Amino acid sequence: MTLGLMAALHVAPVLAAGDDSSTTPTCKKGEIWNKKSNKCEKQSSANVDDGNRADYAYSLAKEGRYQEALAVLDTVKNQNDPEVLNYRGYATRKLGRTDEGISYYLRSVTAAPRYAKVREYLGEAYVIKGQIPLAKEQLATIRSICGTECEEYKDLNEAIVQGSKI
Repeated sequence: MTLGLMAALHVAPVLAAGDDSSTTPTCKKGEIWNKKSNKCEKQSSANVDDGNRADYAYSLAKEGRYQEALAVLDTVKNQNDPEVLNYRGYATRKLGRTDEGISYYLRSVTAAPRYAKVREYLGEAYVIKGQIPLAKEQLATIRSICGTECEEYKDLNEAIVQGSKI
């Protein structure tokens, strides 16, 4: 029954923004998943708040739909929100625009210095650019934020060990 409902809504599960253990359905291009109404709505809908938009954009980016993620982020009112900046950095980096992604990450770090996820992604961008000492600085900062057992630390450490394979 759930599969039938998902098919009827034209959605597919993908990892949610802040919680990799849950799923956020994704909608057709030009639509956005509204967590409150539990349905796809037009991207321009006033019923979808900025937090929902940011989370959905991240879900799209994790699904490889980077341009769509950026389009959703363009609809967020607060463009200086640390998560919005981080997710914009992630999508642009994944599109191959690493320097642009780093600029968004750095703005996010300025706004929220203890935001471990942006530190992870910034470190990964440094790995891509071959700037391993800078990546290791981000790893040390993550360790001070959440220790060595958090996902952000483990993921960046793995990226540093693997080098350009990310």
